[in-house]
Amino acid sequence: MANEKGQLVNFCIANNINYTEHSSGLLYQIITPGTGSAPTVSSTVSVLYTARFLTGVAFDSSTNVASPFSSVLNNLIDGWKIGIPLISKGGHIKLILPSALAYSCGGYPPVVPANTPLYFDVTLVDFK
Repeated sequence: MANEKGQLVNFCIANNINYTEHSSGLLYQIITPGTGSAPTVSSTVSVLYTARFLTGVAFDSSTNVASPFSSVLNNLIDGWKIGIPLISKGGHIKLILPSALAYSCGGYPPVVPANTPLYFDVTLVDFK
């Protein structure tokens, strides 16, 4: 993970992301904090997101406002478990994840290779 930090920081600089570093190694920028309370890992979150490799290539997204992606937060990758609770309903956050907080050494075949840091642009539509 230490060798990935340079990649994460360089990505942030190249993409004008004014990041904060979480103790986990996650880099994030809160674009809009949202309003009200924040979700917990036991919340079911509904989000709009775009997932990209640090090369900028998108590999997944859910951008249809009428049917956002929903899941119990605890079932998702660690970077989301840490990052999503930093915002409230209506919030927008950029998450730059070291591979250990994404799909780690197992990857997400065939889409995400093992040990791949990732970038997620996430809007929290709602949670319950």
